[in-house]
Amino acid sequence: MYLHRIHIDPRCREARRDLSDPYQLHSTLCRAFSAPDSKCPEGEFLWRHEPETDLDGCPCILVQSRTMPDWTGIGVKGWLATADPAIDLKGRLKLDSLTAGKRFRYRLRANPCVSRNGKRQGLMQLQEQEAWVKRKGEMHGFSLPQQASFDFSESSQERVDVRVSQELMLGGKQHSGNGIRIFSVLYDGMLTVTEPDKFSDALKTGIGHGKVMGLGLLSVVPIA
Repeated sequence: MYLHRIHIDPRCREARRDLSDPYQLHSTLCRAFSAPDSKCPEGEFLWRHEPETDLDGCPCILVQSRTMPDWTGIGVKGWLATADPAIDLKGRLKLDSLTAGKRFRYRLRANPCVSRNGKRQGLMQLQEQEAWVKRKGEMHGFSLPQQASFDFSESSQERVDVRVSQELMLGGKQHSGNGIRIFSVLYDGMLTVTEPDKFSDALKTGIGHGKVMGLGLLSVVPIA
């Protein structure tokens, strides 16, 4: 499992197109992981458009993959500005010896939602978004710290300590021409591993819906 940080050049017309359409950006990234005229293996990579840029203003894309990419396979001159050396995540995070109680800082851009009448609906309220990521943590082998509260009334609700920002409605078009719209938020905070196997699986496969749209990548940094 490898982690890549790349910057794409907004002066390139194709890069600007991809930045405005997450589905198209995913399709472009697929070309680095598959031979020409072949389909990208399902689940080969996860990605996220980061809020930060480099010193030249080039947007940052974080890509986590099963195999090493060939960025030249994208085939667009000027699309890629820079690519940092790949990080071997399995070794860096010591996934083979991961234990309960290990703490990490994390970032997750995700689609907090619920299913109602057979349709997924985005959760727009902050406390709903916090409750969603708490539930996902329970499902995927990690817990989040509780938010400090000085309200001791019976009606007060425990809330997790997480920063929720960048509420965005992502839009794009599939190859069929059908439009896609999906609600997303950016989560930043700290977590504690409770079930190492489930947590390791979440790192590998992502969390929630919309992975083609750049959602679901759980990136972590160990806390000493």
